[in-house]
Amino acid sequence: MGVASSGKTSLGERLGAALGWPFRDADSFHPPENVAKMSGGIPLTDEDRKPWLAAIAAWIDELRATGKHGIVTCSALKKAYRRIIVGDRPDVALVYLKGSRELVGQRMAQRQHHFMPPSLLDSQFATLEEPGPDERPLVVPVELAKDAIVERVLAELKLG
Repeated sequence: MGVASSGKTSLGERLGAALGWPFRDADSFHPPENVAKMSGGIPLTDEDRKPWLAAIAAWIDELRATGKHGIVTCSALKKAYRRIIVGDRPDVALVYLKGSRELVGQRMAQRQHHFMPPSLLDSQFATLEEPGPDERPLVVPVELAKDAIVERVLAELKLG
């Protein structure tokens, strides 16, 4: 989890490759209406996010029901969102990629071909409710090199 451009997709892809687990980016779960709103610079409402979060939770539950593992990246900015996708699933880990507005803004400005414009980054930080200890997050600073982030997540979650 984390704001846009914090490195979620890069981490998810690398973890999926390292572990041989399927990876899905939460963006792939958005209905077309949500993508159109964000492309137009309009932040999503909680109502807009309901079907998106439900689809992510359903994918997680599908994997769990078949005894499989997977990785999904999602901004999951609010605790209420994380309750839907992590909830009472003790076998689901939450990794929070934490970074400053300045660093994440620089990264976002360098991205190409993404539907979320840099103008929405401030709304992401305004919405962000950092996970508390009750959510058992693994907090990883985005300042680390990509390989170091992967190694830290694998080590701290005892994976691989």
